[in-house]
Amino acid sequence: MDKDIRLEVEFLATDLTEMLMEHYGWDMQKALDVLYGSETFAKVNDPECKLYFQGPVYVFSFLRKEIETGKLG
Repeated sequence: MDKDIRLEVEFLATDLTEMLMEHYGWDMQKALDVLYGSETFAKVNDPECKLYFQGPVYVFSFLRKEIETGKLG
């Protein structure tokens, strides 16, 4: 993964972590553990999917569905 994509992923991860903390009331460690262990984040890191170009609210909708249903939407 090139440097620009990695930067996009890092910015998105920061936003998603904050959104998880706010939405679920989790501390940072719990939010990071869930995010990094999710199938959604695996897709964000997949250059073929290009999910890293999407906004955090859009990606969070997939992450919420995965958390709440146990499967990626």
